[in-house]
Amino acid sequence: MTLPAGRDRYLDVLRAVAIVRVVVFHMFSIAWLSYAFPAMGVMFALGGSLMAASLQRSAVRAVTSRVRRLLPALWVLAAFVVPAMLWHGWTADDPNGRDLHMLVLWLVPLADPPGSAWAESATVVLWYLVTYLWLVLLSPLAWRLFRRLPLVSVAVPLVVLAITQLVPGHAGLDLLGWRASAVVVDLATFGACWMAGFAHRTGALQRMHLAPLVLLAGGCIAAGAGWALTHPAEEGSGNLNDIPLAQGLYSLGFAVLLLRAAPAMRWLRQRRFLDGAVSVLNARAVTIYLWHNIAIALCFPVGDLLHVWQLGAWTQLGYFGVALVLLCVPVLALGPVEDLAARRRPALLPTQRSAPRHRVPAHSAVAGR
Repeated sequence: MTLPAGRDRYLDVLRAVAIVRVVVFHMFSIAWLSYAFPAMGVMFALGGSLMAASLQRSAVRAVTSRVRRLLPALWVLAAFVVPAMLWHGWTADDPNGRDLHMLVLWLVPLADPPGSAWAESATVVLWYLVTYLWLVLLSPLAWRLFRRLPLVSVAVPLVVLAITQLVPGHAGLDLLGWRASAVVVDLATFGACWMAGFAHRTGALQRMHLAPLVLLAGGCIAAGAGWALTHPAEEGSGNLNDIPLAQGLYSLGFAVLLLRAAPAMRWLRQRRFLDGAVSVLNARAVTIYLWHNIAIALCFPVGDLLHVWQLGAWTQLGYFGVALVLLCVPVLALGPVEDLAARRRPALLPTQRSAPRHRVPAHSAVAGR
């Protein structure tokens, strides 16, 4: 049984929560948030589910439409960030380089685009676009593998991830250079979540009996958490984002449980403000992701000018408020680029609500075996 096509507000809500969690995490650097809601793994699982829906119609169109939606927002960011780095004294001697062949990565991010240390707040988040682009490009092949060997397709990224993390010398990744090796590790870390999205879209998760599914997902979560506790990052951090193997296992288990839950979202339409906020966060997801770290970096000097430090116990929240106001600027001014890329009518705040797609009752999913 394949899930019916249409807008799924539950997936919209999950993406909205993931985006908010990313912004909050980068503002406050609270390590336990990576366990409470592994946002990146959830976002890749959602991406996999939506990609599978498109692959069922046309593989070529599925790839081209997602590339078309992804790149323009990056190009807009590059139009601001690259000249700013050059103006600030970014030279070819910088360890990250600015040779012409590297600058091409700002147009097609097959690896992390180069950037100066001064602009790290803008460039540090670009790994997500790189990983997402590669998963999109590899999806037609991954889809074929999933249709023939679903369990193997989920296991392959985890096996590759384990090899890169456990084999001495990183299994030869150092020979590829840091950019290519980073791509391989990120793909292996979140590839299983992407494949879990395939399983969700085809109804495979819904067809599994709940008890063994919870047992498997719980085992992944426990293994990921256990690995993080016993193998902290070099700086002693227990943050999942710094421990790829823990991140891959934990995110997979967490995402599988969320995708299997699939509650009805009729209540959301009765709360107009919240429903509109979910729509805006989804329609401006790429813009928010690309610009939120810049807003956070700027909130401190701007906040100082506004004497936010005088708020006492509320100072940190005050700076966060400034960051959110600053983030509204690119969202309002540059966000319509996402509408154009998606071939929608540009809107300042796209709050139009979509009717949730009809959900298949759990007993129907089981009966479809």
